[in-house]
Amino acid sequence: QLQLVESGGGLVQPGGSLRLSCAASGFTLNYYAIGWFRQAPGKEREGVSYISSSGDVLFYGGSVKGRFTISRDNAKNTVYLQMNSLKPEDTAVYSCAAVRARSSPWTYWNGYNYWGQGTQVTVSS
Repeated sequence: QLQLVESGGGLVQPGGSLRLSCAASGFTLNYYAIGWFRQAPGKEREGVSYISSSGDVLFYGGSVKGRFTISRDNAKNTVYLQMNSLKPEDTAVYSCAAVRARSSPWTYWNGYNYWGQGTQVTVSS
């Protein structure tokens, strides 16, 4: 069964850091681009970051640029999202998604083939 599993979420104080992981099982991530999305209560799903299968194309949403860093370790079949300088407005459920051949803008959540179940990130003092 093809699965993506996120981990690394939790409660952190403003200004703190977290590293999210997106691990694949049942398939090899090497051939897939990965997008990170987040959704806060009452808000639309938002594209956070994207990394191509080769790792040489990166995108970031405007609200996280300069604070978040996406990376991948294909040997470990895992993609990471390093989140620094966290703010209360970063509070959301974060999900990763995989696409084999992207045919729409990276922020279009319905352009991805596989999704994880999400991990909660809460930024609060």
